[in-house]
Amino acid sequence: MKLDMSFYRGKRVLVTGHTGFKGSWLCRMLFLAGADVTGYALDAPTEPSMFELMGAGAWMRSVTGDIRDLTHLSEVFADTAPEIVFHLAAQPIVRESYADPVATYQTNVMGTVNVLECSRQSKSVRSVVNVTTDKVYRNNEWCWGYREDDILDGYDPYSNSKSCSELVSRCYRDCFFTSDGKSPISLSTVRAGNVIGGGDFAADRLIPDCVRAAAANGQMLIRNPASTRPFQHVLEPLYAYLMIAAAQYDESGYAGSYNVGPADSGCCRVADVVQKFAECWGDSLTAVIKPDNGPHEAAMLRLDCSRLRSVFGWAPCWDIDTSICRTAEWYKAWSNGENVLSVTDRQINDYLEDRKNGGLE
Repeated sequence: MKLDMSFYRGKRVLVTGHTGFKGSWLCRMLFLAGADVTGYALDAPTEPSMFELMGAGAWMRSVTGDIRDLTHLSEVFADTAPEIVFHLAAQPIVRESYADPVATYQTNVMGTVNVLECSRQSKSVRSVVNVTTDKVYRNNEWCWGYREDDILDGYDPYSNSKSCSELVSRCYRDCFFTSDGKSPISLSTVRAGNVIGGGDFAADRLIPDCVRAAAANGQMLIRNPASTRPFQHVLEPLYAYLMIAAAQYDESGYAGSYNVGPADSGCCRVADVVQKFAECWGDSLTAVIKPDNGPHEAAMLRLDCSRLRSVFGWAPCWDIDTSICRTAEWYKAWSNGENVLSVTDRQINDYLEDRKNGGLE
């Protein structure tokens, strides 16, 4: 199934977490497609931030708010009457979840409850996509990918809170949405692998750490070089979110849970990703292994995306080498003072054109 981006022309869309890395890319894709976009989130979580670098407040409606605030969120739903909701707002950092588990659960669990409750009470919402993570599964360090019906039991507070968000979504889907035959709302959860791409400035993330290292002394400290993750460019899962939301808008049978990740070749060791990034970056960047005795992190994580492939004919578009070099291209442009909005638009258009022409499909 190919996504026709013109579906979003004129659609009223609400994106929670729009000031974050993935949210900023998603809002730009929606804006370019002609959607009426409203974002609801706290202030940009990093300095610098992609949201501010793109001047997003000038071309979309941006509401500052906390998804833990049900009253305010309800007012925004009433004011904007969204037809489609993408829920991305979260506390997304594993290490931060160890430092502040209470806020992590409040945001990732009750935040989800609030978004789904506002959707339930709304007379306009037709399609909801809750974005979770590949870390929702009980990690058994398998060499094969996890499937959507595997046990949800994330280990650390972040991963576990996202597992809870999945369970909340399943309850709302079963009790209030598509299963009762009365509600017009279709709800899906999407579990994405590790995303890379320009504009991520978060702490304790691999590519942003590489960029910061390149700007400093050229030494990239790697905690777990052999850890394997399903790396993919940010545009890959965003395209999947848009595709699922559009499909279930008119046909509730598409509602459910989906993994979205790269081909097997995209499941790479951390050390290999750093090496590939250094090659694309072009300047001296040396990997230095330095375990820091930090909190538990899984060594092996893969996703089985058979369901997405079976239902939608899904396949990745950009391979790991293209994804890493496109990421380096964005950061190089930013570091050279170029207009990152133009770079972002170009990469979105290139991706959509490559997918139209087949990509890796």
